Amino acid sequence: MVTDNGSEVTEFILVGLSNHPKYQIAFYCAMVVVYLITLIGNSVIIIVVRVDGRLHTPMYFFLSNLSFLDICYSSNSVPFLLFNGLRDYPTISYNSCYAQMTIALFLGMTECLLLAVMAYDRFVAISSPLRYTIIMNNWVCMQLAIVTWASAFLLAVIPIIAIPAHFCGHNIINHFTCEVQALLKLVCSDTPGRLILGLVIGIFTLPLPFTFILISYTRIVVAVLRIRSAEARLKALSTCGSHLTVVTIFYGSAIYMYLKPQSKESQDQGKIISAFYGVITPMLNPLIYTLRNKDVKNSLKKLIRELPFLSHYTSFLQ
Repeated sequence: MVTDNGSEVTEFILVGLSNHPKYQIAFYCAMVVVYLITLIGNSVIIIVVRVDGRLHTPMYFFLSNLSFLDICYSSNSVPFLLFNGLRDYPTISYNSCYAQMTIALFLGMTECLLLAVMAYDRFVAISSPLRYTIIMNNWVCMQLAIVTWASAFLLAVIPIIAIPAHFCGHNIINHFTCEVQALLKLVCSDTPGRLILGLVIGIFTLPLPFTFILISYTRIVVAVLRIRSAEARLKALSTCGSHLTVVTIFYGSAIYMYLKPQSKESQDQGKIISAFYGVITPMLNPLIYTLRNKDVKNSLKKLIRELPFLSHYTSFLQ
């Protein structure tokens, strides 16, 4: 990649917390703990959904997709961050940096679309309970999952291949990883095509899926209000609680990070929030679905009872 002054950008320098060395160790230890919880928690969700036949439903099929996605999202950047966490101004090659950015963009878009699909699944389950298994059959669920992953892949990869970035001679990234906003600050090739593609990506990434989720939950509320039994209404809403909590955390963090005005003071704060966002949100998802969902809790307790050396931990889930 050639810059305006004719030199070739072969690597980037990551600032991270190099300017604040007293925080490096605490930040590093926190990231290790959170990443381990993320891996274990999401892996447990995938295993429980896989082995328990009672969880072979559309809701848990998409939940296992979300857990797999969260593992991939965290693993894209956190191992690199941990490897270089205690180094001053670590470097990353141009190709590795762009690969990391593209994968993060792809997985982030996939999560946006997947949460929208999960909202649609909840709408069908509540508004048409008798026809739910017919509408959301295995073939439909598989198609929705494939379309979600494929759409995010095309939206993330095509713009980067179609319009190569052009830098202005700078290769210092004020971040821990090759986060898209931090890297795009170094790009000076604001061509009309890039701006149009950026607008399209922005619409498909946040506003469009979020609007679809809001519409789905509006219709869910209408459907719930038509239920005469208070107990049935509460049960219907409880099936949406975990998903709505995840949506609030994910979209709330994303909107705060990407739509707020940028200032010099907010850049350091923003990169710390972004770094935690990349691992804390994936960590919270399995905890939310485990602690708030009776079916998952019961399946997990059953799995633990079948493993004698873990049986004394069953009381944690009571």
